[in-house]
Amino acid sequence: MDTLNGAALGARRNEDIALDLLKFVAGTAGVGRQAVPSTGFSGPAAAKPEEHVNQLLELYGRCLKAVAGAEKEAAK
Repeated sequence: MDTLNGAALGARRNEDIALDLLKFVAGTAGVGRQAVPSTGFSGPAAAKPEEHVNQLLELYGRCLKAVAGAEKEAAK
């Protein structure tokens, strides 16, 4: 039974790894977060929800390419 669990954990798909990378980068860099207004400062206008989605989808694509590129480098 342990070998089955170990095999399932060891073989992760690129999509899963890219999703984890997306979560890390988005959380660290604040991508997709709503701008919080502060007193006395007027920053850029808040992005619409569609813009947030587009940013996240673009970031996911970049993460997926990075994971695929790292896999190719490791195979050399």
